[in-house]
Amino acid sequence: MATKFFDHKKIERNVTLLAALSLAVVAIGGIVEIAPLFWIDNTIEKVEGMRPYTPLEQAGRNIYIREGCYNCHSQMIRPFRDETERYGHYSLAAESMYDHPFQWGSKRTGPDLARVGGRYSDEWHVQHLIDPRAVVPESIMPPYAFLAERDLKAGDMAKDLTALSRVGVPYTKEDIAKANDDLKAQADPDADTADLLKRYPKAQARDFDGDPSRLTEMDALVAYLQMLGTLVDVESARPQEVRR
Repeated sequence: MATKFFDHKKIERNVTLLAALSLAVVAIGGIVEIAPLFWIDNTIEKVEGMRPYTPLEQAGRNIYIREGCYNCHSQMIRPFRDETERYGHYSLAAESMYDHPFQWGSKRTGPDLARVGGRYSDEWHVQHLIDPRAVVPESIMPPYAFLAERDLKAGDMAKDLTALSRVGVPYTKEDIAKANDDLKAQADPDADTADLLKRYPKAQARDFDGDPSRLTEMDALVAYLQMLGTLVDVESARPQEVRR
């Protein structure tokens, strides 16, 4: 009876009919999956502590992308025991809500860096970037010693922050106006960073590369790495995730 009611052979032998029905099924599935998103204000639940990058951290992130670090290091800890025991608490969606583009990744030639901030000292990071095998003998990472020799030429960071604000990153007019001063102040041990730290909670202000007389690309990259995974108290955020 089922064969007479709905003969699959007719569909399988008629390319036009098969294509039309396949398109209908895909369209229905797409509508069911996509349409509800138009009625949701935000697909990411905000968590306390999340903030935009400081200009120096953003400059470091730009260098991270420029040098292709994302090709070997992911920034996405999956909710599996083997990953959380090695890298820390699994990543929350809100932790990458201001990333343009995000750095989740799927290939790990090197370890995941989602929570590398604070795990090692600045000196360790500098040495690791200059000569990876000096601190990790089995590393196959190429050296990036030139970062310590290059002065940071980030351009007008106000333009970077303006562009990011247009895609939803909540930089204020004050943040944008002070972007270039903030860039220098964060890595200057003698600078007054009270206002910077007020606008960017948990920002780390100090000389990062061991040479306080210069602002280098190494300063920016280490500042970015030392921030990763340090903004959100993941344990206090867990109940919100469960409720969601």
